[in-house]
Amino acid sequence: MQNQTNLSQMPYERFLSCGPGALTDSELLAVILRTGTRGMSATDLAQHVLHLGKTPHQGLLSLYELPLEDLKAVKGIGEVKAVKLKCIAELSMRLSMARTERAVRCNDSASVAAYFMEQMRHLSVEVVMLACFDGKMNLIASKRLSEGSVNFSLISTRTVFLEALRHHAVNIILLHNHPSGDPTPSRADLSFTGKVVRAGKDLDIPLQDHIIIGDGVFFSFHEHRLLEGDRDYIPQDL
Repeated sequence: MQNQTNLSQMPYERFLSCGPGALTDSELLAVILRTGTRGMSATDLAQHVLHLGKTPHQGLLSLYELPLEDLKAVKGIGEVKAVKLKCIAELSMRLSMARTERAVRCNDSASVAAYFMEQMRHLSVEVVMLACFDGKMNLIASKRLSEGSVNFSLISTRTVFLEALRHHAVNIILLHNHPSGDPTPSRADLSFTGKVVRAGKDLDIPLQDHIIIGDGVFFSFHEHRLLEGDRDYIPQDL
């Protein structure tokens, strides 16, 4: 028992002597977990958690994707530790977004996609987001419009622009994710985008882009010149 306690304290002591940069992912998690379970140190338990993802090399990314119940089911984790791990994943995502927020520009599709990438790429269901920008192209707010299986017939243009007006947006960008990882737009994506473009022109709140988030990749309607004109966009090559 004493030997297990010493093992669980080793990452903490390494942190104090060498700093967080010297610790492995499993050692950093071990500091949070504090204790292991019978026959397994905190570091061993952390290593086990890091291998619970969909793929063997997913590592820390699995913390964001794994449901709370799956973590609670791991021997030695339980509810308290599982909640801590999920909070760490959420904090990491928010830190990443906060770090890039100032660089987000409405006229830079890559910066917008990068800002929302970690928040949306790991989702197992489709989510539609609205990003609101001021007249200087700065991000002022983001709002989740729907969650689940995306059915754009259930998301009216009225809903989009009520949110835009509520945040005093001058420009807007729509985003949604494809859990498959492939950001290629569907015909429904293309058709709904056209409706928002037309409504935005009438309200003088232009849709600057519609970005589809895949697994580490994105599709920009603006970059593919699909926001020009006022028709439903159904290019033959998509």
